[in-house]
Amino acid sequence: MRTPASALSPAARAAALDALSSEGEQDGPKHEGTELDVLVVGGGVVGAGTALDAVTRGLTTALVEQRDLASGTSSRSSKLVHGGLRYLEMLDFGLVREALQERGLLLTRLAPHLVRPVPFLYPLTRKGWERPYVGAGVALYDLMAMVGRYDMGVPKHRHLFRRQVARIAPDFRADKLSGAIRYYDCQVDDARLVLTIARTAAAHGAHVLTRTRVTGFLREGERVVGVRARDLETGRDLEIRARVVVNAAGVWTDEIQEMVGGRGALHVQASKGIHLVVPRDRIRSEAGFITKTAVSVLFVIPWGRHWIIGTTDTPWDLDKAHPAASRRDIDYVLEHVNEILREPLDHEDVVGVYAGLRPLLTGESEPTSKISREHTVVTPVPGLVMIAGGKLTTYRVMARDAIEAAAHSLRTTVSTTVRDSITDRVPLVGADGFETRSNQRVMLARRSGLHVARIDHLLGRYGGLVDDLLGLVAERPELGRPLEGAEDYLAAEVVYAVTHEAAQHLDDVLTRRTRVSFETFDRGAAAARAAAGLMAGELGWDEVRLEEEIDHYLRRVEAERRSQSMLTDHEADEARVQVRDIV
Repeated sequence: MRTPASALSPAARAAALDALSSEGEQDGPKHEGTELDVLVVGGGVVGAGTALDAVTRGLTTALVEQRDLASGTSSRSSKLVHGGLRYLEMLDFGLVREALQERGLLLTRLAPHLVRPVPFLYPLTRKGWERPYVGAGVALYDLMAMVGRYDMGVPKHRHLFRRQVARIAPDFRADKLSGAIRYYDCQVDDARLVLTIARTAAAHGAHVLTRTRVTGFLREGERVVGVRARDLETGRDLEIRARVVVNAAGVWTDEIQEMVGGRGALHVQASKGIHLVVPRDRIRSEAGFITKTAVSVLFVIPWGRHWIIGTTDTPWDLDKAHPAASRRDIDYVLEHVNEILREPLDHEDVVGVYAGLRPLLTGESEPTSKISREHTVVTPVPGLVMIAGGKLTTYRVMARDAIEAAAHSLRTTVSTTVRDSITDRVPLVGADGFETRSNQRVMLARRSGLHVARIDHLLGRYGGLVDDLLGLVAERPELGRPLEGAEDYLAAEVVYAVTHEAAQHLDDVLTRRTRVSFETFDRGAAAARAAAGLMAGELGWDEVRLEEEIDHYLRRVEAERRSQSMLTDHEADEARVQVRDIV
């Protein structure tokens, strides 16, 4: 099977290391590396989007990430592509309008294979004033989407009365309701979105390096001219020179600012949000739910054969790489969701739990739930652009603004011509051919020998790239079997994660390339050996390395379970950090 330019393969990583380094191995020959126009630090959704924006403007571009793509905030969100009804209530009209435009763009043009509409019910519990008040807000929400530059892409809202709510969502308590308003937003597998953006950037010529930690900045006088970095897989030190460095490190923004002497105008507050995953059959409903709590918004979101329920919104100043959900967090979510359910959920119903950190811009002593999700771009020293804040849905706007700031620096220092952003017209890899292959789903099932439901699953994850997966199955029929211990996925998806999606460790595959780590009761323990065995064949692991990967993953799962039994954040953090990253 021919390897496409978008493939983030082990060979592509090695080539990127050689191309970017201005230092060879410590004992090897020295050679001059490439001076980039733009180097992006951070492999979350904003960093990947920034790399894509830069490279499609014709700028030589690379991205470095100290862990895995989407290993932080961008794989632990509510997985919604939405305008944000709560921001409308906060009168943040600009943010809502912008986010709704981006929602329509992603759904209809950029990533129709990844983003899909989801119906939600907004419950009405008070007679009289509440229906016109909430109805006016949701009507404005739809209107903002309709008058934007891009297609709305979802149905309009509809008012429902108690009997209609009972038919749509029989497991929600209708006795306290006077009715509901059904409206639509969208959802996406956040980690897969990040990966797909990064692959699209690579397809257009960007270098993407994961497990590469920035250890310092290269300076010429005041100006930043690149970074010192270490390849964590090999221990190799390198210098990467760039005319502009863009920091998109999210909750690590303050740490990056410290590397330039603490000079920076941004201060980022990490806010923890946790989500619970429960089986779909525990809540009978054709739609999700959204309701307000005292300090946050509670979503009940359909997710394949599961529901995702969350979230919390509390300050976090402990380990940023591994935020931990405490027993108190879990109890809080269960308590509030049980207020709207006929049959209460308990801890035994919870399949998975994940916790993420939102990077919120601060400067005032406000609760994190009150801080807006607006983003800010600053240039604290020449040659360095920093961006922080924002939300998943508006990643493309943030990326555009970051490169606009970088472009100003490029134009004034090296007279480089920088074209306008075109990412609103650049579909992500997999978008091309998605509709055609969706129409051919039955034919693809017959040809491949896979059930049509498997084809639908692959189309929803890979879009037009489904041909790559089916090609693997044709070459190696054993890869068409379900992954042992996680039968929702095929063995081919594990192999493809290594050969095309930059997966280097078992955790990458079970946590982010698939979502096995929170979709199975055992958190992926039963699938660990089978998945590691498939990876070993592609990465050349020996038996010792194979066992190390399995052991690390199982210990990580156990550490997460222990942390979720602890009452406080500090106790949960102490339990979770007992198992660090494998490199």
